[in-house]
Amino acid sequence: MIKLDILAFAAHPDDIELAASGTLLAHIAAGKKVGIVDLTKGELGTRGNAELRLKEAAESSALMGINIRENLGFRDGFFVKDEHHLLKAIEMIRKYQPDIVLCNAEFDRHTDHAKAGDLIQEACFLSGLRKIETIYKGQEQDAWRPKAIYHYIQDYWTKPDMIVDITPYFKTKLKCIKAFGSQFYNPDSQEPESAISGKDFFDFLEGRALQFGRLIGTQYGEGFTVKRPIGTKDLTGLL
Repeated sequence: MIKLDILAFAAHPDDIELAASGTLLAHIAAGKKVGIVDLTKGELGTRGNAELRLKEAAESSALMGINIRENLGFRDGFFVKDEHHLLKAIEMIRKYQPDIVLCNAEFDRHTDHAKAGDLIQEACFLSGLRKIETIYKGQEQDAWRPKAIYHYIQDYWTKPDMIVDITPYFKTKLKCIKAFGSQFYNPDSQEPESAISGKDFFDFLEGRALQFGRLIGTQYGEGFTVKRPIGTKDLTGLL
């Protein structure tokens, strides 16, 4: 078992790459152990298919240099916040014992995003209750509650509570996103257009990163929201 510093959950493969991969790259560069758990295979996506998206996720993971990536195989579009799905998420939290959890936006265009964010937020709390028993591969798991949960901002504009400077990692972030070639602009593709397959979508991504960066005096940034106030023991460590 690898204890992670940061565990990032995503409703679909490529959610993390689009919204939080710069943050993961920055922490990996600082020596932190980082992993991703995708809830679904994105099988309902307009373009590509589940098998292809898993291959693309593996390519992106190699570019990022993350420690682990798992897929829980929830039903794309139809997973719900019930005991079954919460327990599966709790197993991952207890397995990797992250100090920090990243999860989907609190509100967004794709309904899976808010559902996933809410599910993981609740799973993080329940994971700390020792009377909830989970068995993973024959071993009883210890209760574990992350110290902090941050919701990354996705398609819809949301005022961030925190912004991470990703300036040195923005080019690599784009490479990680482009690993999901089935999802984005390709003039030779015969598949239907989607909300993210247009030629100008990468202009939007850079514009959003520039906008976040400007707010904190850097070139590029990624934004996050929180439900619990952010605490610090050192004001000088904040921008």
